[in-house]
Amino acid sequence: MTIRSRIAAAFAVASLTLVFAGQSHATVFAAWQVANVPFGDTLNVRKYPSGTSQKQAAYPNGAVLQMTGRCTGGINLLDIANQPAWKQQQTVRYRWCEIWHDPARNGVFVTGWAYGGYIAPF
Repeated sequence: MTIRSRIAAAFAVASLTLVFAGQSHATVFAAWQVANVPFGDTLNVRKYPSGTSQKQAAYPNGAVLQMTGRCTGGINLLDIANQPAWKQQQTVRYRWCEIWHDPARNGVFVTGWAYGGYIAPF
């Protein structure tokens, strides 16, 4: 291998390292679970924070959800994470909270909204 080839290879490796290092994700997910859904029913996850919005998926009690942390009313789940579980639930009870999920189970993740009355810290 010539010196030029070695330099080119080293440059390629360094470039790829910088590309992947630059792809950081600012969002940290909080795990919550579906709770308090009546027997035989499921929690509907909606495209927008509204009960009339398009349904993306449905999850039963106990299903663990990846929350983005963002809820309507300016509430951030990460800001209330140090509070007791009952207080966290009370804070989001009448809010919509954003989740990150794969409704079609095909590897394509999207955001959706779950009603806070039916979620609890995991």
